[in-house]
Amino acid sequence: MKTTWRPLLIEETHKPYFGQLQQFIAEQREKHTVFPPEADVYAALHLTPIEEVRVFILGQDPYHDDHQAHGLCFSVRPGVSIPPSLLNIFKELKADLGCQIPNNGCLIPWARQGVLLLNAVLTVEAHHANSHKARGWETFTDAVIAAVNAKTDPVVFVLWGAYARKKIGLIDQSRHVVIESPHPSPLSAYRGFFGSRPFSKINAALTDAGRRPIDWQITDL
Repeated sequence: MKTTWRPLLIEETHKPYFGQLQQFIAEQREKHTVFPPEADVYAALHLTPIEEVRVFILGQDPYHDDHQAHGLCFSVRPGVSIPPSLLNIFKELKADLGCQIPNNGCLIPWARQGVLLLNAVLTVEAHHANSHKARGWETFTDAVIAAVNAKTDPVVFVLWGAYARKKIGLIDQSRHVVIESPHPSPLSAYRGFFGSRPFSKINAALTDAGRRPIDWQITDL
């Protein structure tokens, strides 16, 4: 993990649970297909250095179907069909800010603008959702949340769904902004995600803090 996150997280990687987690994942990769590929596990941290984080969107679990997961929550590789939750995100983005729904679901342009797109669990066995939960990743990603929370400049934390909203206790709301709503999945999007206008709220919070807004439009490929 050769990024500016390293000095903030190196102590975490020396704890016993992390070694046990890495051993578990290595064993799983020998027996099963594990997503994302090993080189992409920490992609969110590589693409968005700690000093550039302005927005933190927290996901839960990587996509578990072939070719989808590449280390950024909700994002899929170019050429992969847009998953239902991401399509609902794009629909709300269009309703909120008028952005056109793109022909791809690769969110790397967001990451490069300071949007940290991190799942709470960073690996998954192919075709078995949540198969790596409660193995230690949550402890590690809570440390990432704590590192972002410790930033002196305000960050907008986006918590979609019950799982993400449980993390609100890790965030100092006197310094940071929290935007929360139901999850964009087809099961819950109509219960309050649609119409929540998170993207204009994020940009308003950034502008109020004297920071530049995010250009949310994903370009067609």
